[in-house]
Amino acid sequence: MVDNIEIKARHPDPDAVRRYLRGHGADFKGTDRQIDTYYEVSTGRLKLREGSIENNLIYYEREDTEGPKHSRVILVPQRPDSGIKELLGKVLPVKVVVDKRREIYFVGNVKFHIDLVEGLGGFIEIEAIDRDGTIGLARLREQCDHYLKEFDVKEDDLLSCSYSDLLLSLHRSR
Repeated sequence: MVDNIEIKARHPDPDAVRRYLRGHGADFKGTDRQIDTYYEVSTGRLKLREGSIENNLIYYEREDTEGPKHSRVILVPQRPDSGIKELLGKVLPVKVVVDKRREIYFVGNVKFHIDLVEGLGGFIEIEAIDRDGTIGLARLREQCDHYLKEFDVKEDDLLSCSYSDLLLSLHRSR
C-alpha cells in the first residue's frame, strides 16, 4: 500500500492553477479522459480506471473529511483489453460510473489534477504521494497545505467525499 495525503476542491479558476503549475516547472503528463467504474465492496473503495494515460485497478481506504485527508492505496496497472472489467462485472455490482477529463501534472512527489467531471463540473486535486515510506505523513500534509495556500483554495470549496459520492447523492436527489 502507498500512503497519500490528498485534497479535492472546487476551484473557480483552473487557468490560474495551470499557469502556476507551468510557471513552477510542473511536469505535464497530458490530458486523459477517464472512466472510473466503482464497485460495491464491503470496505474501502474499489474502482477500475480506464483512460488513455492511466489504466489501473485501484483499491483505497480514505477518511471522508474536508481538507487534506490520509489515503492508503493499492494500485494495480491494467491493460485496457485485459478482461478485468468483464470479470469484475460478473462478481461485483457496479455502484456508479464517473466520467471525467483530467489534466495530470507532477511537481516531485506531488500529483495535481485539473478535472472536469460529467454532471458535476470543475475541480482540482492535490495528491502528495509517499511511494516507499520515506517522506512521512507530516511532510505530505505540509505539501498539501502549501498548495492549498498557493492556489487560494477556500475552506468552503473543499470536498469531504469522492466524485462517486457526489454523483450518487445527485442521483438520489432526483
